[in-house]
Amino acid sequence: MNSRAIAKTRRREVAPEAAGRPARLLEWYDRHRRRLPWRPPAGECADPYSVWLSEIMLQQTGVKTVGPYFEKFLARWPDIAALGSASLDEVLRMWAGLGYYSRARNLHACAVKVLRDHGGAFPDTEQGLQSLPGIGPYTAAAISAIAFGRRTMPVDGNIERVVSRLFAVEEPLPQAKPLIQQLAATLLGANEMEARGGGEESRVGDENSRAGDSAQALMDLGSSICTPKKPACALCPLNDDCAARVRGDQESFPRKAPKKAGALRRGAAFVVLRGDRLLVRTRPEKGLLGGMTEVPGSDWRAAQDDKTALKQAPELKGIARWHRKAGVVTHVFTHFPLELAVYTAHAPARARAPAGMRWVPVATLDDEALPNVMRKVIAHGLGDRSPHADRNHRGGARSGVRS
Repeated sequence: MNSRAIAKTRRREVAPEAAGRPARLLEWYDRHRRRLPWRPPAGECADPYSVWLSEIMLQQTGVKTVGPYFEKFLARWPDIAALGSASLDEVLRMWAGLGYYSRARNLHACAVKVLRDHGGAFPDTEQGLQSLPGIGPYTAAAISAIAFGRRTMPVDGNIERVVSRLFAVEEPLPQAKPLIQQLAATLLGANEMEARGGGEESRVGDENSRAGDSAQALMDLGSSICTPKKPACALCPLNDDCAARVRGDQESFPRKAPKKAGALRRGAAFVVLRGDRLLVRTRPEKGLLGGMTEVPGSDWRAAQDDKTALKQAPELKGIARWHRKAGVVTHVFTHFPLELAVYTAHAPARARAPAGMRWVPVATLDDEALPNVMRKVIAHGLGDRSPHADRNHRGGARSGVRS
């Protein structure tokens, strides 16, 4: 039986009280909605620019981490015209530390495209939104529902958890995604147009459509009550007919297929000082950490030994030997873990930077678009001289130093 047939069967099997789920959900949301920097007060229309900016930042990053970055971006670039007029380098610098840097490149490209091709106004349909850089099906659904009142249900991790428990979806993720998407759509309340027998899609700005609120209600429910561990089922507005709660195994949902861990990659990073200046370079625009600033380093390869990595050190006159720092910097990307040996050296006062590299003052490193892994490398290499020493960095990946 395919996912569509399963969804239809589930809907037929639902208890009569389930018809009231959408209304109960919205009633709960009206009382307990979270206050978030990008969310307008109840009854006010959402700003498409703020919704888009927050949704891009929230891709694979938590609300607590995103909040300060969102406010910083909004203060610097209060609308799409301001952001689209900025340079990519400015955007990358402001994004530094948030992780998953392709989002920043797509953010800038999207702003430019909206200004150039859409007169500074976002398309108000999922199809139109998906034509923009960095906006996939989920983000398009979220923006169209929250900003434009389109009758669609975006499904994030919180909603996956709520729905998989509510319907006791046994199929594991990611295979269960199509089924969960269809079941989640049943939690959208009927608007006035449907009640009169009209079409399924509400018109933009339809005051009777609360699709965005329905989606945000499920997100808030998953964040505050239907949590991964020890969900507060007694406080849930949907607890009476939650299949997993009735069975008593709600914490086991959603089912997940085992993840395949990527092979460990190893390499070396070279921290070179010339007086109070540090040698850095900019990574290629395309690829991992594209356009970001880094210290020179070797390739990152599986099973690479220290001798091979050290041979890839930058050639600088006056450097007779490299000093290896104790321990390694560790970092976990989405698809692989990384270990970097850190080597340090001091260059003569008049040493020229190799081709494609430059000297920057250590005191101004906070102005560089440094990803978290490089901040950790620099902190390890410079010790007390680093502006990043003893700082707790957060972003799209985990990093640390291991002895």
